[in-house]
Amino acid sequence: MADPARARKMADRIKEIVARRLDKGLRDPRLGFVTITDVRVTGDLQHASIFYTVYGTDEERRDSALALKAATGMLRSEVGRNITARLTPSLEFIADAVPENAQHIADLLREARTRDEEMLAQAANAEYAGDPDPYVKPRELDDDEDDLDDVEVR
Repeated sequence: MADPARARKMADRIKEIVARRLDKGLRDPRLGFVTITDVRVTGDLQHASIFYTVYGTDEERRDSALALKAATGMLRSEVGRNITARLTPSLEFIADAVPENAQHIADLLREARTRDEEMLAQAANAEYAGDPDPYVKPRELDDDEDDLDDVEVR
C-alpha cells in the first residue's frame, strides 16, 4: 500500500496530464467541452478514476463519454510517459454528477423559498385559535381573600 500523500500527488499529476492532453485536443470529433473535475488513485497506485463533466446536451455528453472511452489507451500512454512510477495505472472515466446535483439543489432551494413565502402570507392573515394571550396570569385578590391571610392556622 502506497503512502496516501503519494497517491494524492499522483492523482494531481494525472489530472494535470489528462487535462493538458484534452486541451490540446483529440482527433475524435465526438469530444465536446470536457472538464476534468477530480482524479482518485487507489492505494496501490494501480487504478485511477477520472471524474469529468461535459458542457452541453445529453447527446453531447454521451458522445464525449464514447470519445473518452475510445481514447483511454492513448491517454494512459501519455500518463505513463509523464509520471515517475514503475507501473502506469489503468484509467477509468466517470461522468461527474456535479451539474445535475447543483441543479437539483437549486430547484430544492427555489421550492423552499416559495413555501416560506406562502407560509409568511398565511401567517400575516392568521388569527389565534383561542384566547389571544393563552398564558396564565396572576390572579387578582379580592378584599375577602385578604382577610383569610390574617387568620392563624393551628
